[in-house]
Amino acid sequence: MNKLRRTLISAIALAATPVSLGLRAQPPGNPGYSTLSTPLQVEHPAKVEVAEFFWYGCIHCFNLESVLEAWLPKLPPDVYFRRVPAIFNERWALDASIFYTFEALGVLGKLHRPFFDAIHKDRLKTDNPAALNEWLAARSVDAKKFDATMKSFGVQSKVKRAGQLTAGARIDGTPALMVQGRYTISAEQGGSLEGMLANADRLLPLVRKTLATTR
Repeated sequence: MNKLRRTLISAIALAATPVSLGLRAQPPGNPGYSTLSTPLQVEHPAKVEVAEFFWYGCIHCFNLESVLEAWLPKLPPDVYFRRVPAIFNERWALDASIFYTFEALGVLGKLHRPFFDAIHKDRLKTDNPAALNEWLAARSVDAKKFDATMKSFGVQSKVKRAGQLTAGARIDGTPALMVQGRYTISAEQGGSLEGMLANADRLLPLVRKTLATTR
């Protein structure tokens, strides 16, 4: 079994393993979010973090992109947004490795949305190496360098971490949002893609208040 396949299987195992510390409760009154009993680690503790769990093959995640593009520029300076590729099976883990390879090569900003478009508009199959390499070459990305980077320790580590976050957040589908590693918002709780982001906006003052009391 090659190193990349071992990493993908490991990430799937992490995502499929129940996390007792991450039990999720629905607050009374149906506020449009759930609360994890134990918060997950955030990347920038001094800021309010909003994380999006997504999958490149998810049509709803694809549709959320245009909504995010309008929402992100309006975020206050103290809010940090990041994407986390959710992992539920080997195919999702492969796409997560592609996401982190884009990031490692410094082309994520340039290729993230076009890659979504290629999958949902042009029917690109991400598990078809020849088709993927052709798509990369058309965008001046060296296929050999891409493959080597995807198998690197740095990318593999991030894929494993994405599996841990998927499990810890207790999400069961995409897209999903997580605010400050503690509050999760599903598509159902949002009612619509715009509603998901509106629910996240409503949580920001609560998180700010919590941060202020811990400083």
